[in-house]
Amino acid sequence: MKNIFRIFRYLRFFPKQITLNIFFNICFVFFSLFSFAMIVPFIELLFGVSNPPTSEPTFSLNQSAMTDWLTWQLYQLKLTHGTWQCLFFVAIGYIACSFLSNTSRYLGMYFLSPIRNGMIERIRNDFYHHITILPVSFFSAQRKGDIISRLSNDLADIEWSVFNCLQMLVKDPINIIVFTAVLIFISPKMVLFAIVVLPIALFIISKVGKSLKRNSTKGQDKLGYLFSVLEEAVFGIKAIKSFNIENEMSKRFEKENQEYTRRMIKVAKRKELGSPLIELLATLILAVIVVFGGSLVIGGELRPAILIFFVIVFSRIIPPAQAVVSAYYNLQKGSAAAGRIFEVLDQDECIKECNNAIVKTTFDHNIEYRNVSFAYADDKSNTNVLDNINLNIEKGKTIAIVGPSGAGKTTLVDLLPRFYDCTAGQILIDGVPITQMNINSLRQLTGIVSQESILFNDSVMHNIAFGLRDTDPEKVINAAKIANADEFIAKLPNGYYTNIGDRGLTLSGGQRQRISIARAILKNPPILILDEATSALDTESEYYVQEALDRLMKNRTSIVIAHRLSTIQHADEIIVMDKGKIVERGTHKKLIENNGLYKKLIDLQSFQ
Repeated sequence: MKNIFRIFRYLRFFPKQITLNIFFNICFVFFSLFSFAMIVPFIELLFGVSNPPTSEPTFSLNQSAMTDWLTWQLYQLKLTHGTWQCLFFVAIGYIACSFLSNTSRYLGMYFLSPIRNGMIERIRNDFYHHITILPVSFFSAQRKGDIISRLSNDLADIEWSVFNCLQMLVKDPINIIVFTAVLIFISPKMVLFAIVVLPIALFIISKVGKSLKRNSTKGQDKLGYLFSVLEEAVFGIKAIKSFNIENEMSKRFEKENQEYTRRMIKVAKRKELGSPLIELLATLILAVIVVFGGSLVIGGELRPAILIFFVIVFSRIIPPAQAVVSAYYNLQKGSAAAGRIFEVLDQDECIKECNNAIVKTTFDHNIEYRNVSFAYADDKSNTNVLDNINLNIEKGKTIAIVGPSGAGKTTLVDLLPRFYDCTAGQILIDGVPITQMNINSLRQLTGIVSQESILFNDSVMHNIAFGLRDTDPEKVINAAKIANADEFIAKLPNGYYTNIGDRGLTLSGGQRQRISIARAILKNPPILILDEATSALDTESEYYVQEALDRLMKNRTSIVIAHRLSTIQHADEIIVMDKGKIVERGTHKKLIENNGLYKKLIDLQSFQ
């Protein structure tokens, strides 16, 4: 239950609402109790079960004295106004207590609403904020559908399983405590006799609760995987159709869905067991009370009206006891969902900023990779993706990085903006280690255009101006012109304010890439990273994109990962990588003369 207690820590943000909720719940319990307290003297007096006291008794805090005092007061009311008017006054009093009781219950729920929704809002904000600051390596090892499931389904489970229990967790325990105290006050013997079976009930409830939590956790994991299967189908729908595997994919989904449903049926069965279980146990105790209390009445140790009042009050404990057990089972289910939420929130932010980090706003001299090595943390083989890289990139130079797939090219450039951190060595900008720099200022120095255009379900204008506040539309249009994008944007239905859909899929690949380039032009970074920016384009699109890239690279320090080697022949230096190491370096002409790996790659592309 530690995850539930962590959820409840968010209550500290709502002290006023919590205080008012508790206050009105206490009022609800006491007004309910007062309405029942009038039953004892009324039954004794109206039905002549016992004679009223011959003189006014002294009021004191014990069961017999209080009963005599109330009986005396009601008897005087009967003598003064008659039986029917006495009955009318009692009915008015009961209605008044009922009105105040239900009003208090409503006000308790009224002040609970901002607590429940406010806590969910804060958890959702914390979750989203945390996933935006987690390192890229975390997402490489996670299924996107599972992350979405945690923020949607698991958080919904927390809301309905945990926060819906908040009212029960305040009102019902107060109800049980107060009513139990009254029962003890009425007859300690009967209460002691009734609680003999409680250890058995608690043991059964505990066993069912543990099973519920275990199956809930497995069910949530299955739902996360189900979301992942759905996400893969949505994003890979063309491949599914082209290979005619719709039936196979449907069967895969149905299999996972069946397993999830089976788990949820188990959860529902165990959850629904709680209420009838507690009712059965309570009925058993009630039968014991009636038999034992009846023997006390026959023996003259207990007045009949007191036994009736005891049974009524005890029966009023059963619904809140059922609610508490249901809340306990819901908390077990919610604990599983909370555990999955905190599993993400507890992920360490591996890319950490040092104290007194240097805010660097300019790039003046060079970038240096000094004895850099890198291995993924979750790689049990501990194989280096990069091995002892030494590289110096002068300001204003264009450096091309080439090599076969898996050589470590993309990893090399991902280390520069600190998407990952080196496992050995260091990277310096103008002699300052990037680990000592403010992360935001470091990333402000770099602009990235990757093979896959990263666009958002928004207008062209907002996609180009992404990350920049209060950008002049004229600057956006000028950036689009430099990127060879203005012409096709102008033909869109709403021009720059046309929504381009999810991931920009209403546009062609070349158009999406030119919008990405326009975004980089508008950002105007001194260091530019191009990660195979033209490799997925057709010849015509490549021409327009390459022309835009040439304009973008002008007077900048550029690091270009190239798949098509014809595009980087004019680079100031070409770095050839293989198996995480730099195996060759030099100009295009020099590398051709060396007749090494670069020449082999050129020949392979020429052959193609």
